[in-house]
Amino acid sequence: MASLNPGVRVRFAPSPTGALHLGGARTALFNYLFARHNNGRFIVRIEDTDRARSTKESELEIFEMMEWMGMRSDEPVERQTERMGRYEAVASQLLAAGAAYRCYCTAEAIERDRAAAEAEGKGYRYPGTCRELSSPPPGAGPFVLRLKVPQARAIEIDDLVRGKVVVRSEEVDDWILVRSEGTPTYNFTVVVDDTDMRITHVIRGEDHLANTPKQILLYQAMGKPAPAFAHVSMILGSDKTKLSKRHGATSVRQFREQGILAPALLNYLARLGWSHGDQEVFTLDEMIRLFELEEVNPAAAVFNPEKLLWVNAQHLKALADGDLCAQALDYARFTKRPEAGLMADADCASRAMGSLKTRARTLAELLDQVRPFLTERVEFESGLLEAVSAPEKSALLGEVSNWLAARTDFEATRLEQDFRSWCEQKSLKLGEVAQPLRIALTGRKASPPIFQVIEVLGKRRTIDRIAAVCGAASR
Repeated sequence: MASLNPGVRVRFAPSPTGALHLGGARTALFNYLFARHNNGRFIVRIEDTDRARSTKESELEIFEMMEWMGMRSDEPVERQTERMGRYEAVASQLLAAGAAYRCYCTAEAIERDRAAAEAEGKGYRYPGTCRELSSPPPGAGPFVLRLKVPQARAIEIDDLVRGKVVVRSEEVDDWILVRSEGTPTYNFTVVVDDTDMRITHVIRGEDHLANTPKQILLYQAMGKPAPAFAHVSMILGSDKTKLSKRHGATSVRQFREQGILAPALLNYLARLGWSHGDQEVFTLDEMIRLFELEEVNPAAAVFNPEKLLWVNAQHLKALADGDLCAQALDYARFTKRPEAGLMADADCASRAMGSLKTRARTLAELLDQVRPFLTERVEFESGLLEAVSAPEKSALLGEVSNWLAARTDFEATRLEQDFRSWCEQKSLKLGEVAQPLRIALTGRKASPPIFQVIEVLGKRRTIDRIAAVCGAASR
Protein backbone atom coordinates (compact mmCIF):
# COMPACT_ATOMS: atom_id res chain seq x y z
CA MET A 1 0.00 0.00 0.00
CA ALA A 2 1.25 3.47 -0.87
CA SER A 3 2.08 5.70 2.07
CA LEU A 4 -0.60 8.15 3.04
CA ASN A 5 -0.06 11.67 1.79
CA PRO A 6 -2.25 14.32 3.39
CA GLY A 7 -1.01 16.81 0.80
CA VAL A 8 -2.97 15.07 -1.96
CA ARG A 9 -5.43 17.37 -3.74
CA VAL A 10 -7.53 16.07 -6.63
CA ARG A 11 -10.44 17.52 -8.56
CA PHE A 12 -13.46 16.44 -10.52
CA ALA A 13 -14.21 19.08 -13.15
CA PRO A 14 -17.40 18.38 -15.11
CA SER A 15 -18.85 20.63 -17.80
CA PRO A 16 -22.54 21.36 -17.12
CA THR A 17 -23.67 20.60 -20.65
CA GLY A 18 -25.83 17.55 -19.91
CA ALA A 19 -26.44 14.70 -17.51
CA LEU A 20 -23.73 13.10 -15.40
CA HIS A 21 -22.76 9.99 -17.34
CA LEU A 22 -21.10 6.79 -16.17
CA GLY A 23 -17.67 7.80 -17.46
CA GLY A 24 -17.76 11.07 -15.55
CA ALA A 25 -19.10 9.35 -12.44
CA ARG A 26 -16.27 6.80 -12.54
CA THR A 27 -13.70 9.59 -12.96
CA ALA A 28 -15.20 11.34 -9.94
CA LEU A 29 -15.13 8.09 -7.98
CA PHE A 30 -11.48 7.32 -8.73
CA ASN A 31 -10.54 10.84 -7.64
CA TYR A 32 -12.68 10.51 -4.52
CA LEU A 33 -11.23 7.12 -3.55
CA PHE A 34 -7.67 8.32 -4.14
CA ALA A 35 -8.23 11.43 -2.02
CA ARG A 36 -9.89 9.55 0.84
CA HIS A 37 -7.28 6.76 0.76
CA ASN A 38 -4.52 9.36 1.15
CA ASN A 39 -6.33 11.60 3.65
CA GLY A 40 -6.35 14.25 0.93
CA ARG A 41 -8.88 16.70 -0.50
CA PHE A 42 -11.53 16.02 -3.15
CA ILE A 43 -12.60 19.20 -4.93
CA VAL A 44 -15.35 19.82 -7.47
CA ARG A 45 -14.86 22.51 -10.12
CA ILE A 46 -17.41 23.48 -12.75
CA GLU A 47 -15.91 24.09 -16.21
CA ASP A 48 -18.61 26.25 -17.73
CA THR A 49 -16.77 28.45 -20.24
CA ASP A 50 -18.81 26.86 -23.06
CA ARG A 51 -21.60 29.33 -22.46
CA ALA A 52 -23.64 28.19 -25.46
CA ARG A 53 -24.05 24.66 -24.06
CA SER A 54 -23.65 25.10 -20.31
CA THR A 55 -26.87 25.32 -18.31
CA LYS A 56 -27.78 25.81 -14.67
CA GLU A 57 -30.11 22.81 -14.95
CA SER A 58 -27.22 20.55 -15.93
CA GLU A 59 -25.10 21.89 -13.09
CA LEU A 60 -27.87 21.18 -10.57
CA GLU A 61 -28.31 17.72 -12.06
CA ILE A 62 -24.62 16.96 -11.57
CA PHE A 63 -24.69 18.11 -7.96
CA GLU A 64 -27.86 16.14 -7.25
CA MET A 65 -26.36 12.90 -8.55
CA MET A 66 -23.04 13.53 -6.80
CA GLU A 67 -24.93 14.08 -3.55
CA TRP A 68 -26.90 10.87 -4.10
CA MET A 69 -23.65 8.93 -4.59
CA GLY A 70 -22.18 10.53 -1.46
CA MET A 71 -19.27 12.36 -3.13
CA ARG A 72 -19.22 15.92 -1.87
CA SER A 73 -16.57 18.55 -2.50
CA ASP A 74 -14.28 19.23 0.44
CA GLU A 75 -14.00 22.89 -0.55
CA PRO A 76 -16.36 25.50 -2.02
CA VAL A 77 -17.16 24.79 -5.65
CA GLU A 78 -15.50 27.14 -8.15
CA ARG A 79 -16.81 27.98 -11.61
CA GLN A 80 -14.61 29.02 -14.50
CA THR A 81 -16.98 31.80 -15.53
CA GLU A 82 -16.21 33.45 -12.19
CA ARG A 83 -12.47 33.42 -12.92
CA MET A 84 -12.24 35.23 -16.26
CA GLY A 85 -10.18 38.04 -14.76
CA ARG A 86 -7.64 35.51 -13.53
CA TYR A 87 -7.23 34.01 -17.02
CA GLU A 88 -6.74 37.49 -18.50
CA ALA A 89 -4.03 38.24 -15.94
CA VAL A 90 -2.11 35.02 -16.67
CA ALA A 91 -2.41 35.58 -20.42
CA SER A 92 -0.90 39.05 -20.00
CA GLN A 93 1.95 37.63 -17.93
CA LEU A 94 2.75 35.01 -20.57
CA LEU A 95 2.70 37.64 -23.31
CA ALA A 96 4.97 39.96 -21.34
CA ALA A 97 7.41 37.13 -20.63
CA GLY A 98 7.67 36.20 -24.31
CA ALA A 99 6.13 32.77 -23.67
CA ALA A 100 3.09 33.64 -25.79
CA TYR A 101 2.48 35.77 -28.85
CA ARG A 102 -0.33 37.40 -30.80
CA CYS A 103 -1.32 35.60 -33.99
CA TYR A 104 -3.15 37.65 -36.61
CA CYS A 105 -3.72 34.83 -39.12
CA THR A 106 -7.37 34.70 -40.04
CA ALA A 107 -9.45 31.58 -39.54
CA GLU A 108 -10.07 31.51 -43.29
CA ALA A 109 -6.33 31.50 -44.09
CA ILE A 110 -5.65 28.74 -41.60
CA GLU A 111 -8.52 26.68 -42.98
CA ARG A 112 -7.14 27.05 -46.52
CA ASP A 113 -3.72 25.87 -45.36
CA ARG A 114 -5.30 22.96 -43.48
CA ALA A 115 -7.33 21.88 -46.55
CA ALA A 116 -4.23 22.10 -48.75
CA ALA A 117 -2.22 19.92 -46.35
CA GLU A 118 -5.00 17.35 -46.17
CA ALA A 119 -5.28 17.31 -49.98
CA GLU A 120 -1.61 16.30 -50.07
CA GLY A 121 -2.20 13.63 -47.44
CA LYS A 122 -0.32 15.55 -44.76
CA GLY A 123 -1.24 16.48 -41.23
CA TYR A 124 -1.57 20.17 -40.44
CA ARG A 125 0.24 22.10 -37.74
CA TYR A 126 0.20 25.86 -37.42
CA PRO A 127 3.56 26.91 -38.92
CA GLY A 128 4.27 29.78 -36.54
CA THR A 129 3.64 32.50 -39.12
CA CYS A 130 3.29 35.23 -36.49
CA ARG A 131 5.70 33.78 -33.96
CA GLU A 132 8.49 36.31 -34.44
CA LEU A 133 6.42 39.41 -35.25
CA SER A 134 7.46 42.44 -33.25
CA SER A 135 4.39 44.45 -34.28
CA PRO A 136 1.05 43.84 -35.98
CA PRO A 137 1.27 43.36 -39.77
CA PRO A 138 -0.37 45.96 -42.02
CA GLY A 139 -4.15 45.71 -42.04
CA ALA A 140 -4.10 43.36 -39.07
CA GLY A 141 -7.46 42.56 -37.55
CA PRO A 142 -8.39 40.51 -34.48
CA PHE A 143 -5.78 38.18 -33.05
CA VAL A 144 -5.55 35.04 -30.95
CA LEU A 145 -2.96 34.40 -28.28
CA ARG A 146 -0.75 31.38 -28.90
CA LEU A 147 1.74 29.57 -26.67
CA LYS A 148 5.29 29.71 -28.02
CA VAL A 149 6.12 26.01 -27.95
CA PRO A 150 9.85 25.34 -27.48
CA GLN A 151 11.52 23.30 -30.18
CA ALA A 152 13.46 20.03 -29.95
CA ARG A 153 12.27 19.12 -26.50
CA ALA A 154 11.08 15.77 -25.16
CA ILE A 155 7.87 16.05 -23.16
CA GLU A 156 7.73 13.21 -20.66
CA ILE A 157 4.54 12.07 -18.96
CA ASP A 158 5.03 9.59 -16.12
CA ASP A 159 1.45 8.38 -16.21
CA LEU A 160 0.46 6.57 -13.02
CA VAL A 161 -1.81 4.21 -14.99
CA ARG A 162 -0.27 3.98 -18.45
CA GLY A 163 3.44 4.27 -17.66
CA LYS A 164 5.90 6.63 -19.34
CA VAL A 165 4.68 8.48 -22.43
CA VAL A 166 7.12 10.65 -24.42
CA VAL A 167 6.06 13.24 -27.00
CA ARG A 168 8.40 15.49 -28.98
CA SER A 169 7.59 19.20 -28.85
CA GLU A 170 7.81 19.24 -32.67
CA GLU A 171 4.56 17.28 -32.64
CA VAL A 172 2.77 20.07 -30.76
CA ASP A 173 1.92 23.27 -32.60
CA ASP A 174 1.75 26.74 -31.07
CA TRP A 175 -1.72 26.18 -29.68
CA ILE A 176 -4.26 28.86 -28.88
CA LEU A 177 -4.53 30.13 -25.31
CA VAL A 178 -7.10 32.86 -25.91
CA ARG A 179 -9.49 33.10 -28.86
CA SER A 180 -9.96 36.26 -30.91
CA GLU A 181 -13.13 37.22 -29.04
CA GLY A 182 -11.25 36.99 -25.74
CA THR A 183 -12.46 33.65 -24.37
CA PRO A 184 -9.81 31.30 -22.96
CA THR A 185 -9.45 27.76 -24.30
CA TYR A 186 -9.89 24.58 -22.28
CA ASN A 187 -6.20 23.67 -22.16
CA PHE A 188 -5.38 27.15 -20.87
CA THR A 189 -8.05 27.40 -18.18
CA VAL A 190 -7.51 23.91 -16.82
CA VAL A 191 -3.81 24.55 -16.18
CA VAL A 192 -4.45 27.90 -14.52
CA ASP A 193 -7.19 26.35 -12.37
CA ASP A 194 -5.16 23.31 -11.36
CA THR A 195 -2.20 25.55 -10.48
CA ASP A 196 -4.28 27.93 -8.39
CA MET A 197 -6.09 25.05 -6.65
CA ARG A 198 -2.76 23.34 -5.91
CA ILE A 199 -3.90 20.11 -7.55
CA THR A 200 -1.31 17.38 -7.00
CA HIS A 201 -2.84 14.57 -9.10
CA VAL A 202 -4.99 14.80 -12.22
CA ILE A 203 -7.01 11.60 -12.64
CA ARG A 204 -9.11 11.71 -15.80
CA GLY A 205 -10.17 9.80 -18.90
CA GLU A 206 -7.66 8.67 -21.49
CA ASP A 207 -9.32 10.93 -24.07
CA HIS A 208 -7.47 13.78 -22.31
CA LEU A 209 -4.06 12.17 -22.79
CA ALA A 210 -3.60 14.02 -26.10
CA ASN A 211 -4.01 17.33 -24.23
CA THR A 212 -1.40 16.53 -21.62
CA PRO A 213 1.75 17.50 -23.60
CA LYS A 214 0.23 20.92 -24.34
CA GLN A 215 -0.63 21.39 -20.69
CA ILE A 216 2.81 20.34 -19.46
CA LEU A 217 4.37 22.92 -21.78
CA LEU A 218 2.10 25.58 -20.31
CA TYR A 219 3.05 24.63 -16.75
CA GLN A 220 6.66 25.06 -17.78
CA ALA A 221 5.94 28.43 -19.44
CA MET A 222 4.23 29.58 -16.24
CA GLY A 223 7.13 28.36 -14.13
CA LYS A 224 4.85 26.01 -12.20
CA PRO A 225 5.28 22.30 -11.36
CA ALA A 226 2.93 19.98 -13.21
CA PRO A 227 0.78 17.59 -11.18
CA ALA A 228 1.06 13.82 -11.52
CA PHE A 229 -1.20 12.45 -14.25
CA ALA A 230 -3.27 9.27 -14.38
CA HIS A 231 -5.37 8.57 -17.47
CA VAL A 232 -7.97 5.86 -16.98
CA SER A 233 -9.46 3.79 -19.77
CA MET A 234 -12.68 4.47 -21.60
CA ILE A 235 -15.88 2.57 -20.81
CA LEU A 236 -17.08 0.57 -23.80
CA GLY A 237 -20.39 -0.99 -24.71
CA SER A 238 -20.86 -4.70 -25.40
CA ASP A 239 -19.84 -4.12 -29.04
CA LYS A 240 -16.48 -2.68 -27.86
CA THR A 241 -17.36 0.84 -29.03
CA LYS A 242 -17.51 3.86 -26.74
CA LEU A 243 -20.48 3.61 -24.39
CA SER A 244 -23.34 5.73 -25.71
CA LYS A 245 -27.12 6.00 -25.70
CA ARG A 246 -27.44 3.24 -28.28
CA HIS A 247 -26.23 0.82 -25.61
CA GLY A 248 -29.09 1.79 -23.29
CA ALA A 249 -28.93 3.77 -20.08
CA THR A 250 -25.71 5.76 -19.66
CA SER A 251 -26.47 8.52 -17.14
CA VAL A 252 -26.37 8.21 -13.37
CA ARG A 253 -29.97 9.44 -13.14
CA GLN A 254 -31.19 6.67 -15.45
CA PHE A 255 -29.63 4.02 -13.25
CA ARG A 256 -31.08 5.62 -10.15
CA GLU A 257 -34.48 5.59 -11.85
CA GLN A 258 -34.05 1.88 -12.59
CA GLY A 259 -33.66 1.20 -8.88
CA ILE A 260 -29.90 0.80 -8.61
CA LEU A 261 -28.51 1.57 -5.17
CA ALA A 262 -25.83 4.27 -5.00
CA PRO A 263 -23.31 1.98 -3.19
CA ALA A 264 -23.88 -0.72 -5.81
CA LEU A 265 -23.34 1.70 -8.69
CA LEU A 266 -20.11 2.95 -7.08
CA ASN A 267 -19.02 -0.65 -6.49
CA TYR A 268 -19.62 -1.56 -10.13
CA LEU A 269 -18.00 1.60 -11.51
CA ALA A 270 -14.89 1.00 -9.43
CA ARG A 271 -14.62 -2.51 -10.84
CA LEU A 272 -14.65 -1.08 -14.38
CA GLY A 273 -10.90 -0.83 -14.48
CA TRP A 274 -9.87 -1.44 -10.87
CA SER A 275 -9.60 -4.71 -9.01
CA HIS A 276 -8.44 -6.10 -5.71
CA GLY A 277 -7.83 -9.81 -6.06
CA ASP A 278 -11.00 -11.71 -6.91
CA GLN A 279 -13.30 -9.65 -4.72
CA GLU A 280 -16.40 -8.42 -6.54
CA VAL A 281 -18.55 -6.77 -3.88
CA PHE A 282 -17.21 -3.81 -1.90
CA THR A 283 -18.56 -1.25 0.50
CA LEU A 284 -17.42 2.32 -0.04
CA ASP A 285 -15.26 2.13 3.08
CA GLU A 286 -13.56 -0.99 1.72
CA MET A 287 -12.84 0.68 -1.59
CA ILE A 288 -11.37 3.72 0.16
CA ARG A 289 -9.10 1.48 2.24
CA LEU A 290 -7.97 -0.68 -0.67
CA PHE A 291 -7.84 1.67 -3.66
CA GLU A 292 -4.46 2.05 -5.38
CA LEU A 293 -3.89 3.76 -8.72
CA GLU A 294 -1.30 1.10 -9.51
CA GLU A 295 -4.13 -1.45 -9.58
CA VAL A 296 -6.11 0.44 -12.25
CA ASN A 297 -5.97 -1.44 -15.55
CA PRO A 298 -5.12 0.72 -18.60
CA ALA A 299 -7.17 -1.58 -20.86
CA ALA A 300 -10.65 -0.47 -21.83
CA ALA A 301 -13.48 -1.67 -19.58
CA VAL A 302 -16.69 -3.16 -21.01
CA PHE A 303 -19.96 -2.20 -19.37
CA ASN A 304 -22.14 -5.23 -18.57
CA PRO A 305 -25.71 -4.35 -17.46
CA GLU A 306 -26.33 -7.88 -16.14
CA LYS A 307 -23.25 -7.70 -13.93
CA LEU A 308 -24.44 -4.39 -12.53
CA LEU A 309 -27.79 -6.00 -11.67
CA TRP A 310 -25.97 -8.85 -9.93
CA VAL A 311 -23.85 -6.42 -7.90
CA ASN A 312 -26.97 -4.45 -7.00
CA ALA A 313 -28.72 -7.62 -5.85
CA GLN A 314 -25.82 -8.38 -3.50
CA HIS A 315 -26.07 -4.92 -1.96
CA LEU A 316 -29.85 -5.28 -1.58
CA LYS A 317 -29.42 -8.56 0.30
CA ALA A 318 -26.78 -7.06 2.59
CA LEU A 319 -29.00 -4.19 3.78
CA ALA A 320 -30.84 -4.48 7.08
CA ASP A 321 -34.59 -4.69 6.52
CA GLY A 322 -35.26 -1.27 8.02
CA ASP A 323 -32.50 0.36 5.98
CA LEU A 324 -33.79 -1.29 2.81
CA CYS A 325 -37.29 -0.07 3.61
CA ALA A 326 -35.96 3.48 3.91
CA GLN A 327 -34.10 3.12 0.60
CA ALA A 328 -37.23 1.78 -1.09
CA LEU A 329 -39.32 4.66 0.23
CA ASP A 330 -36.73 7.20 -0.96
CA TYR A 331 -36.71 5.55 -4.37
CA ALA A 332 -40.52 5.50 -4.57
CA ARG A 333 -40.60 9.22 -3.80
CA PHE A 334 -37.83 9.98 -6.29
CA THR A 335 -39.62 8.14 -9.08
CA LYS A 336 -43.10 9.23 -7.91
CA ARG A 337 -44.27 5.63 -7.70
CA PRO A 338 -47.61 4.92 -6.02
CA GLU A 339 -45.90 2.80 -3.36
CA ALA A 340 -44.57 6.02 -1.80
CA GLY A 341 -48.07 6.72 -0.51
CA LEU A 342 -48.64 3.12 0.58
CA MET A 343 -45.68 2.66 2.88
CA ALA A 344 -47.22 4.34 5.93
CA ASP A 345 -47.24 0.95 7.65
CA ALA A 346 -43.49 1.00 8.08
CA ASP A 347 -43.44 -2.12 10.26
CA CYS A 348 -45.26 -4.20 7.67
CA ALA A 349 -43.14 -2.81 4.85
CA SER A 350 -39.92 -3.49 6.74
CA ARG A 351 -40.96 -7.07 7.55
CA ALA A 352 -41.87 -7.64 3.92
CA MET A 353 -38.42 -6.53 2.82
CA GLY A 354 -36.84 -9.42 4.68
CA SER A 355 -38.88 -11.88 2.63
CA LEU A 356 -38.40 -10.12 -0.68
CA LYS A 357 -34.86 -8.79 -0.79
CA THR A 358 -33.36 -12.11 -1.83
CA ARG A 359 -35.72 -12.21 -4.85
CA ALA A 360 -35.17 -8.69 -6.24
CA ARG A 361 -32.30 -7.24 -8.24
CA THR A 362 -33.42 -3.59 -8.10
CA LEU A 363 -35.52 -1.33 -5.94
CA ALA A 364 -38.03 -1.22 -8.80
CA GLU A 365 -38.43 -5.00 -8.68
CA LEU A 366 -38.58 -4.88 -4.90
CA LEU A 367 -41.45 -2.37 -4.93
CA ASP A 368 -43.31 -4.46 -7.51
CA GLN A 369 -43.05 -7.41 -5.14
CA VAL A 370 -43.82 -5.52 -1.94
CA ARG A 371 -46.90 -3.79 -3.30
CA PRO A 372 -49.34 -6.59 -2.32
CA PHE A 373 -48.22 -6.22 1.29
CA LEU A 374 -48.96 -2.50 1.35
CA THR A 375 -52.55 -2.43 0.09
CA GLU A 376 -55.70 -3.36 1.96
CA ARG A 377 -57.33 -4.53 -1.26
CA VAL A 378 -55.58 -7.21 -3.30
CA GLU A 379 -54.92 -6.42 -6.96
CA PHE A 380 -55.28 -9.68 -8.88
CA GLU A 381 -53.39 -10.60 -12.01
CA SER A 382 -55.62 -11.28 -14.98
CA GLY A 383 -57.98 -14.23 -14.47
CA LEU A 384 -56.71 -15.22 -11.03
CA LEU A 385 -59.62 -13.89 -8.96
CA GLU A 386 -62.09 -15.90 -11.04
CA ALA A 387 -59.96 -19.02 -10.69
CA VAL A 388 -59.49 -18.79 -6.93
CA SER A 389 -63.11 -17.82 -6.17
CA ALA A 390 -64.52 -20.93 -7.86
CA PRO A 391 -66.79 -22.77 -5.38
CA GLU A 392 -64.42 -25.63 -4.55
CA LYS A 393 -61.44 -23.26 -4.07
CA SER A 394 -63.52 -20.85 -2.05
CA ALA A 395 -64.72 -23.62 0.23
CA LEU A 396 -61.16 -24.80 0.80
CA LEU A 397 -60.00 -21.26 1.56
CA GLY A 398 -62.87 -20.91 4.03
CA GLU A 399 -61.57 -23.94 5.93
CA VAL A 400 -58.05 -22.47 5.95
CA SER A 401 -59.45 -19.18 7.27
CA ASN A 402 -61.25 -20.95 10.12
CA TRP A 403 -58.05 -22.79 11.02
CA LEU A 404 -56.04 -19.57 11.00
CA ALA A 405 -58.65 -17.72 13.05
CA ALA A 406 -58.16 -20.17 15.89
CA ARG A 407 -54.41 -19.55 16.00
CA THR A 408 -52.38 -17.04 17.96
CA ASP A 409 -48.89 -17.99 16.73
CA PHE A 410 -48.15 -16.63 13.24
CA GLU A 411 -44.38 -17.19 13.17
CA ALA A 412 -43.60 -18.61 9.73
CA THR A 413 -41.65 -21.73 10.72
CA ARG A 414 -44.13 -22.88 13.36
CA LEU A 415 -47.02 -21.97 11.11
CA GLU A 416 -45.67 -24.14 8.31
CA GLN A 417 -45.16 -27.11 10.58
CA ASP A 418 -48.70 -26.93 11.93
CA PHE A 419 -50.22 -26.28 8.52
CA ARG A 420 -48.55 -29.35 7.04
CA SER A 421 -50.02 -31.44 9.87
CA TRP A 422 -53.44 -29.94 9.23
CA CYS A 423 -53.19 -30.78 5.52
CA GLU A 424 -52.25 -34.40 6.36
CA GLN A 425 -55.26 -34.67 8.64
CA LYS A 426 -57.45 -33.41 5.81
CA SER A 427 -55.73 -35.70 3.27
CA LEU A 428 -54.73 -32.61 1.29
CA LYS A 429 -51.51 -31.97 -0.58
CA LEU A 430 -49.74 -28.79 0.54
CA GLY A 431 -49.50 -27.46 -3.04
CA GLU A 432 -53.21 -27.71 -3.75
CA VAL A 433 -53.89 -25.51 -0.72
CA ALA A 434 -50.86 -23.21 -0.80
CA GLN A 435 -51.33 -21.96 -4.36
CA PRO A 436 -54.94 -20.73 -4.05
CA LEU A 437 -53.98 -19.28 -0.66
CA ARG A 438 -51.04 -17.46 -2.29
CA ILE A 439 -53.33 -16.00 -4.96
CA ALA A 440 -55.93 -14.95 -2.39
CA LEU A 441 -53.33 -13.15 -0.28
CA THR A 442 -51.16 -11.55 -2.99
CA GLY A 443 -53.16 -11.66 -6.25
CA ARG A 444 -50.17 -13.34 -7.91
CA LYS A 445 -48.98 -16.79 -8.86
CA ALA A 446 -45.49 -16.13 -7.50
CA SER A 447 -44.55 -14.68 -4.13
CA PRO A 448 -42.18 -15.31 -1.25
CA PRO A 449 -42.89 -18.54 0.70
CA ILE A 450 -46.55 -18.44 1.63
CA PHE A 451 -45.93 -18.76 5.35
CA GLN A 452 -43.62 -15.76 5.29
CA VAL A 453 -46.39 -13.89 3.48
CA ILE A 454 -48.86 -14.76 6.25
CA GLU A 455 -46.39 -13.77 8.98
CA VAL A 456 -45.84 -10.37 7.34
CA LEU A 457 -49.52 -9.70 6.71
CA GLY A 458 -50.56 -10.78 10.19
CA LYS A 459 -53.74 -12.46 11.32
CA ARG A 460 -56.29 -9.73 10.56
CA ARG A 461 -55.15 -8.87 7.06
CA THR A 462 -54.71 -12.54 6.13
CA ILE A 463 -58.24 -13.47 7.19
CA ASP A 464 -59.72 -10.33 5.64
CA ARG A 465 -58.14 -11.15 2.28
CA ILE A 466 -59.42 -14.71 2.32
CA ALA A 467 -62.88 -13.40 3.24
CA ALA A 468 -62.81 -11.01 0.26
CA VAL A 469 -62.18 -13.94 -2.10
CA CYS A 470 -64.88 -16.04 -0.47
CA GLY A 471 -67.23 -13.08 -0.71
CA ALA A 472 -66.53 -12.78 -4.43
CA ALA A 473 -67.40 -16.47 -4.79
CA SER A 474 -70.82 -15.95 -3.23
CA ARG A 475 -71.76 -13.07 -5.53
